[in-house]
Amino acid sequence: MAKTSTTAEALRQQVLDDPNLNSVDSLGKILRMMAQWRATLIARTYIQHHGLKIFSGPFEGMEYVPYATEGCLVPRLIGCYESELHEDLLAFAQSGVDTVVDIGCAEGYYAVGLARLMPGATVHAFDIDEKARRGCADLARRNGVEGQVVIGGEFVGEMFENFVGKNTLVFIDAEGFEDEIMLPDLYPGLKTVNIIMETHPAFMPGVVERMLERFGPTHEIAIRRQGPKTMTLPPWLQKLGHLDQLIAVWEFRATMTPWLVMRPRA
Repeated sequence: MAKTSTTAEALRQQVLDDPNLNSVDSLGKILRMMAQWRATLIARTYIQHHGLKIFSGPFEGMEYVPYATEGCLVPRLIGCYESELHEDLLAFAQSGVDTVVDIGCAEGYYAVGLARLMPGATVHAFDIDEKARRGCADLARRNGVEGQVVIGGEFVGEMFENFVGKNTLVFIDAEGFEDEIMLPDLYPGLKTVNIIMETHPAFMPGVVERMLERFGPTHEIAIRRQGPKTMTLPPWLQKLGHLDQLIAVWEFRATMTPWLVMRPRA
């Protein structure tokens, strides 16, 4: 149990070395550490019961991987990950989106999931990390959508013009990079596309307000904020304690990262 040993040692060092252990921040770090350790054990149990098939949600049945490049694994496997966006994803799929631009694709959860959800669409998946691109390509092959998913490296703003005239959905989760590239006055192609954007106010204070100002003239904008999870859990997870159920759906967020769902007014 390497994860258990590593966590135990990290916890031991945290307790021994922190002279301010009674502070809220220190105890909060310990809580997060222990919850992430428990989430790893729950993920292993999930895989024992279900393999790597996603249990529910818009990507139900998708073959996944036993890791997440960033953040949580269990909510992705259960199918409740970022459930605040599920209705929007289904609505875009039903609206005939034929092109998806995924900026910050990581190992391909959304790139491959949206390719499966929108079998007629081409998904352009971008990530600056080579390992992430390899993982995305592998995930596309596992799910038989490698012909739909086009993988690229760095995305620059001028590329938005390549998707003008199509029914395009731009999906961006780029850890603050959204503030630098989502500039419709500089890249006018943004004015005509659908957008789902995860914002990161902790990294870029005021970013939500700036996006509302930038896109307000051209888009109808809805803000989706993190909320409690309500979904059907796998039967074995229903039998665990409430704390384990809460940890299973926890997405490891340290701060709020509201999404903006934007549709062109025209």
